Amino acid sequence: MEKPFSPSCERNREPILAVLREHFADRRRVLEIGSGTGQHAVHFAAALPHLAWQCSDRAENLPGIRAWLDEAALPNTPAPIELDVAGNWPSTRHDAVFSANTLHIMAWHEVERLFARLPQVTTADAVLAIYGPFNQGGRYGSDSNAAFDQWLKARGAHMAIRDAEAADALALAAGFALVEDRAMPANNRCRIWRRGSA
Repeated sequence: MEKPFSPSCERNREPILAVLREHFADRRRVLEIGSGTGQHAVHFAAALPHLAWQCSDRAENLPGIRAWLDEAALPNTPAPIELDVAGNWPSTRHDAVFSANTLHIMAWHEVERLFARLPQVTTADAVLAIYGPFNQGGRYGSDSNAAFDQWLKARGAHMAIRDAEAADALALAAGFALVEDRAMPANNRCRIWRRGSA
């Protein structure tokens, strides 16, 4: 099959990798929630060979992810697994979790479930890294984010840019405390939480 391709993945992969090099330096097993096309997984797994990078996504996205993984043929990318946050989760534990551009396309109850299920799939000292747009204090970080939020809501009433404080509250309830909120290109953020720091 022809591999799916996301231009935004190509643009944001290097800034995200810089964050992961720092916060995942002592990690070993990463669960990526919502691997999308699979581009991020291939790039990060190649650059961080000490990590076993486990892709996951809804069933309909797995063939595209497999196409990227099969072509790259990296030793540290096992076969992608099906994971719908509202459905079944894996039983294996990971010491890191990564997700990019997912919270704003999920319904809020799915975002709540994502955070609530983290303790069941992570080790006691796990690191959580989430990339994407966030509002701060209920306000948009830029005019482009405001326009993007309106576009999201027109596409689906359940979609919206999430408030950073609301995500922090969900993370804290799951035992994860915020350790860094890094500004990224294109008015995005990379927010890092660590379990056991709460």
